Amino acid sequence: MTTLTPEAPARTVRPVYRVTGRHVLRSEWTKLWSLRSTWITLGLGLVFLVAFGLISAARYKSNIGSGQPLDPDFADATALSLSLFGTNFAQLTLGVLGVLVVAGEYSTGMIRSTLTGVPRRLPVLWSKSAVFGVVALLVGTVGAFLAFIFGNAIVAGTPAAMSLSDPGVLRSLLGTGLYLGLVGVIGVALGALLRSVAGGISVLVGALMLIPGLVSLLPKSWQSDISPYLPSNAGQAMFALTHDATTLAPTAGMLVFAGWTVLLLGGAAYRLARSDA
Repeated sequence: MTTLTPEAPARTVRPVYRVTGRHVLRSEWTKLWSLRSTWITLGLGLVFLVAFGLISAARYKSNIGSGQPLDPDFADATALSLSLFGTNFAQLTLGVLGVLVVAGEYSTGMIRSTLTGVPRRLPVLWSKSAVFGVVALLVGTVGAFLAFIFGNAIVAGTPAAMSLSDPGVLRSLLGTGLYLGLVGVIGVALGALLRSVAGGISVLVGALMLIPGLVSLLPKSWQSDISPYLPSNAGQAMFALTHDATTLAPTAGMLVFAGWTVLLLGGAAYRLARSDA
């Protein structure tokens, strides 16, 4: 008689998945664009930046053509300053979306799945910051150039008219995009640090909009030492066309604003690495 040897069952070979920086970046890119709020908020930011700039330019042109004395608010206006009037509104939309990118995952509990897939945690923060920072940078830069091109066409033939070749114009437009990109990264950092949508938005609005007004209540000798180094004032120095003794130079403003961004990212990284999700 012949003895039959049973065949060993086939072993299922599972594919080996490696968590790499490129994979994490791709994952965060996919998650960002899969949210409807991303499209809506980015669209609003672009509309605010362009629309308010055009409205400001149209008001200036109307005031010039009325034959009446020029409004004091437009005394030193240029096509650049008029076109970038919407920057303050765009920064809020991009900063709020940055907060939602991280804090939204904490509110829904999705952050647990994210950190399970990336146990080292910190690559998640770096990838979210890089992805959204680049997106905010591109949206801000495109919006700034569109606002200037169309706004300058509105004020053509007036004392405010300028061109891209004028000194400082190109630097200011690129500085606007960089500023809005860093605002987006600050929003991501606040979302990771506070883990609360309401808390992150409140701190963002307070830092960019409220604190500069509160500093004006301090003695003038203190204002000159504090005001230029506030995040909003340092950021605005990045794209301001002219500067005086009370403001920072563009490079100094960029370094100070980048320092605030790094400080918040460092705090967010510490909490992410040290505390549970």
